[in-house]
Amino acid sequence: MKTSHLVLAPLVLAPLALGLMGCSTTPEKAFNSPAQEVQLKRLADGSIDDQSKCEWRNRQDRESIETAGPGSVMPNVRRVFAIVGQGTDRQRVLICREIDTNLDGAKDVVRKFNDKGERLFEESDTNYDGKIDTWLTFGKSGLAEAKLDNNYDGNPDEWKFFSGGKLTRARRDTNHDSKPDVWEMYGPTGILERMGVDIRKGKEAAANKEEADAAQKASEKLEAERKAGEYATAEEGADGEADSKTKKKKDQKPAAKKAKEQPKPAD
Repeated sequence: MKTSHLVLAPLVLAPLALGLMGCSTTPEKAFNSPAQEVQLKRLADGSIDDQSKCEWRNRQDRESIETAGPGSVMPNVRRVFAIVGQGTDRQRVLICREIDTNLDGAKDVVRKFNDKGERLFEESDTNYDGKIDTWLTFGKSGLAEAKLDNNYDGNPDEWKFFSGGKLTRARRDTNHDSKPDVWEMYGPTGILERMGVDIRKGKEAAANKEEADAAQKASEKLEAERKAGEYATAEEGADGEADSKTKKKKDQKPAAKKAKEQPKPAD
């Protein structure tokens, strides 16, 4: 009789995306951050929608297990298994794992596996805005490619390629037009050896900056002239008012002085 066995991949509680993004949030801080109250939607069956990206609901060939990770009193880690085989050959194979790293009730990291329990890819929402901004692809030797969305507009603007766990080359889109303009090549020790830059984009960016600076200076000049005009108008008004008061004051002579100045009646 064959005994059923469980095929599992080791659970990595700290998503690789955090390290790749250079994010200041460490795995320890993420898992020990206080739970936040969020307004989560409910599904048709009445259950809370925790933005699960694993396929397991309403499937007889899937089994899900939820556990609480370090620093959490509520389940925030979900593993989904595929049920394969029949009878004594029946076994569970891990095909998906997702985590709520900041304990806000929504899953923000998902990793999927093949039917052998080997990692395929991982997606992460590293700034917790509800949108995926990091995409990882794994090969036989580990991490193969990482795509990063550094400005969180929904499109990757940095691509990193790995071999044997080491960074070999990278591409970057610095002006966010969905086309790389910087290319980097790394040596066996991970040191940057060569870099290429699209000069045309650099000139275009410089020209755009010059235009923006000129427009800003023109706007500042107009604003200064407007304020100067208002100040001059206010000064003129003040001077006119002062002259009027002076004239009025001169006309207001003392009664005794006025009496002396009046002509005496003829005898």
